[in-house]
Amino acid sequence: MKSRTEEIKGHERLADRLVQILIKLNAGDALDIATLAEEFKTSQRTILRDFDRFRATGLVLEKDKETKKIHLSVKSLGKLNIKDLKRFADVSGVADLYPSLNPSFLKELLDQQNAPVYSAKGNFFEDAVQFKSLFDSISKAIQEYKHIAFNYNHEPRVVQPYRLIHHHGSWYLAAVRKHQLRTYRLSRMTQNYDHHELLSFKPDPDVLAQLENENSIWFGQEKSEVVLSVHADVAMHFKQRALFPEQQIVKELKDGGLLISSQISHQNQIMPLIRYWIPHVKVVNPQQMQSEIEVGLKKYLGL
Repeated sequence: MKSRTEEIKGHERLADRLVQILIKLNAGDALDIATLAEEFKTSQRTILRDFDRFRATGLVLEKDKETKKIHLSVKSLGKLNIKDLKRFADVSGVADLYPSLNPSFLKELLDQQNAPVYSAKGNFFEDAVQFKSLFDSISKAIQEYKHIAFNYNHEPRVVQPYRLIHHHGSWYLAAVRKHQLRTYRLSRMTQNYDHHELLSFKPDPDVLAQLENENSIWFGQEKSEVVLSVHADVAMHFKQRALFPEQQIVKELKDGGLLISSQISHQNQIMPLIRYWIPHVKVVNPQQMQSEIEVGLKKYLGL
C-alpha cells in the first residue's frame, strides 16, 4: 500500500507532466512516446494514458504513420486558449486545485521562463489504455445519440449512452437502460460485436440534469444520512475540506474532535473511506454500519 507521501508525489508528477505535454502539443511539437517516458521518468503506458486523458477532453490528436509520433491536429494547432485550458481542468477534475483559473493566473502557471511556483498533489488512476476501443465507440455513440451494445459481466446490454465519468480513479459509463439511469464500470465491459439495430434516441432533459447535479455515480437512489465521530488527531483534515460525500460538520467536540454527517446513496460510497480512516473515524449512526465494520475487521484479523 502506498503511503500518503507517495500519493502526494505521484499527483505532483501527474499534474506537471500533463501541463508540460499540453504545452508541447500546442506549440506544434510531434511527440515520441519513448522520449516522453524517458523525459518524465515513467512508463510508455503511462504516457499513452496521458494522451487518452487529452482525447477525453476533446483534443484531436494524430499519429504520423512513419515516425509514430503524436501531434495536435492541424485544425487545433495553436488554437488552445484560456477557455480550452479551463475546460480541460474542469473535465479532468483538477479545476478546484487552484485558487483561480482566470487568464492572468493561467499564464503565470504555464510560464516556463520563470522558476516553478505551483505543483498539484493527490490521486492515482486506473490504466485507461485498456479502454481505448471502448472510449472510441462509446464517445461516438454519445455524440450521435445512438444506442450502444456491449457485454457487461459477460451478459449482453443495449443502452442509451449519456456520459463517460471518471470517479475515484475509475471510468464509468452513465447510460439509460429500461428507463433507468445506471452506471457501468468500463473494466467490466467488453465490446459486443453481435448485430443490433442500434437506433438513435432523443436525450432526456431530466437525465442530463441528473448527471449535472449528482456528484456520485449512484443515480436514482434515495440518500440517507451517516453520522460519524472524528478523532481530534485528524479533525483538521475534515475541517479543511469535505472528505466524505456531502460532508457537513455537525458539532465541534470539547476534546477537539468532530461530529460530521454524510449523505450517501449506497454504502459503498462511504465504507472504503471509513476503513481508510480507522481508527480515527467511527460510525455513530446507523449503528448497524459500525457493527458491520467491526465484524469485517474481526474476520480479517481471524485470517
